[in-house]
This record gives sequence, C-alpha cells and structure tokens, in this order.
Amino acid sequence: MTTIARHLRARLKGWGGVGAMATACALALVFALALTCAGAPAGAPSRTAGQTVSHSARAQADEDCTAPEKQTLSPSDADGPTIEEIRNRRGEKRKLVVGVDQNSYRWGYRDPNSGKSGALEGFDIDLVHRIAEDILGDRDAVQFKAIPTDQRIPAIKAGRVDMVVRTMTINCARIEDVAFSAPYFRTGQQVLAPRSSPVEGYDETLANQEICTAAGSTAHAKLEADKEAGRLPASTDIRTTVPNQLDCLVRLQLGEVDAVVTDGALAASQAAQDPTVQLKGGAFTTEYYGVAMKKDADDLVRRVNRILVDFREDTTDGWQDAYTEWLSATLGDDSSRSRPPAPEYLRES
Repeated sequence: MTTIARHLRARLKGWGGVGAMATACALALVFALALTCAGAPAGAPSRTAGQTVSHSARAQADEDCTAPEKQTLSPSDADGPTIEEIRNRRGEKRKLVVGVDQNSYRWGYRDPNSGKSGALEGFDIDLVHRIAEDILGDRDAVQFKAIPTDQRIPAIKAGRVDMVVRTMTINCARIEDVAFSAPYFRTGQQVLAPRSSPVEGYDETLANQEICTAAGSTAHAKLEADKEAGRLPASTDIRTTVPNQLDCLVRLQLGEVDAVVTDGALAASQAAQDPTVQLKGGAFTTEYYGVAMKKDADDLVRRVNRILVDFREDTTDGWQDAYTEWLSATLGDDSSRSRPPAPEYLRES
C-alpha cells in the first residue's frame, strides 16, 4: 500500500471517527488492566438435578473432540457449590463477576449517545443480565470486567471471573482449559477490507496483503493453520495481532493493514461503524459462541444451559428479541442463519 493511500485511509471516518475509535480502544485497555465433542440429542431437558459425568468420560470426550459445541452438560436448576459460593458473597460483592468486551459494537459496548451514562449494552450484555437475574434474583447484580481477547481463558482459570460472555467461540482446544455452555449464537470467519480493495474474500486475492487478527482468536489460529498447510497464499502477511478485535478496525482505518479476519457477526458490526469498509466473500468456517466457565463448575454450567433453554424459547424478552434489538441492523432481519441448532449434551453416566 502506498504512502499516499495510507494517508487517505487515515482520513476516513468511522463510528465517531478514527480518533474516537482509537480513544475508545485505549480506554478499553486501561479499563481492562484496572479491573483486572459428540452427545445425545437434548429433547426436553429436565429441571431436576442432572446426573454426574465421570472424569474419564469427559476426558474421553475431550480426546475424541470433533463437535466441541456438543461437549457440555445437560441443563439443571439444581444449586451446587459454585452457585452457592456466588450467592454467599456479602454486601457489594454479592454479584456475578463476568468477563465481557466493552468495545464490540452491538455485542458489548458503551454507547455515549444512549443516555445511559455509559452503561454497557448489547446482545452479550442482555444475556449476562438474564443469567444474573436467574442466579441472584437481580438482573443488575453483575460486576463487569473488560478483558482482552487473549485473556479470556486466563481470567477464568485464575478465578478472576465466574464466566466469560464475550463472543467466545467454542472449539476443541479451548474445552481442554474451560467448560462451555451450549451454543447461543452461530457465526463464521469472514474477511473485512476497504470497499476499494482488490481483496474479494478468503482466497488468492489475499496474496501480498497484510491481515490483522486478535491475539488468541480462532481467526488467528485458522490463518496460522492455513498458512502452514498452503491453503493461504505464501505471501499473505498474518503477523499483525492486537489485544482486541476492534483494534484491527482502527489499524485498517489508519491504512496500517489491508484486511481484517474475524467472526462475521463482529465484522458486520465493524462495517456498520465505518461505511468505507465491507465484508468480502462469505463465511469460510462455522462457529458457535458459548458462555465459558471453570472446568469443574458443573453446577454453574448446568444452570447456564437451563437459562439458555428458556432464553431461546421465550417469545418475549428472549433470544429473538435480543437479536432484533441489537443485531438485525447489522446482520439483517432474518435471524435463522445466526440461531444455533437444538443443543446436544454429553451422555450422562
């Protein structure tokens, strides 16, 4: 990309302009530092306590992982040690501690024009409030912690958060470290580039292009695997990684990279923030978002899966309402491509 082209890209305006975007990303980083696979069909899950899944059965499922979105426990309303620990917190600390994003437009972000004093809002945030209401009886009993993409799993394992609800893809590598709920959203990786770019999608037009991805993301893992296997042009530069995926949009606006690869659901929101960029080509993977929790938090996983059953089925204040409010403007009115299939769970012993 020429120097002139880079200066032209630097003049482009996005959501609040490049300066505002860069400021938002900087604030997000400061805030984050400060706060710092096959199962049986579900059918109609019971509201009683679920049976135990032996450690050997779970280990075997992890080892044989081919459908990670099915490697989760059946729903239950029963309380357990993890939920009791959350409920026994006293005073101001009696809150659900959740790792989220605060700069993913329409997912988890602070809209300065919303009139809500900068409160977090979006599809993921609605789901968090629903979980808090079920477990603690108060939808606002939440302590949000903004965490970078590559710190989601470390935050869970270190106990800094009870769960992560942050457009987090369920995959086989991650289920070795954390437990996931059933899927609550379906998406796939896509390419985002300037409208005038010669890039046409995830294909040979990425030759000699510099691509930005978030560190620790499934997008970056996919690029690395495809580069090594020769499925990506050898001249494609995939070295640029950033802490949060929104930082890639800023890099793109500044002309520092030629394209971004991220989840299509996030890429569509980024395109909505800056009309000078667009999605190039269709999704080239199929992925599912899940709520991530500690590996041994079985009771919490089961409770979240119970909440997700109701969230998907509710005709008011449920999944469809959240999609319509937050995502229809960027993904379109037809939600069928984003709605995950009926959940499947690990076989119980």
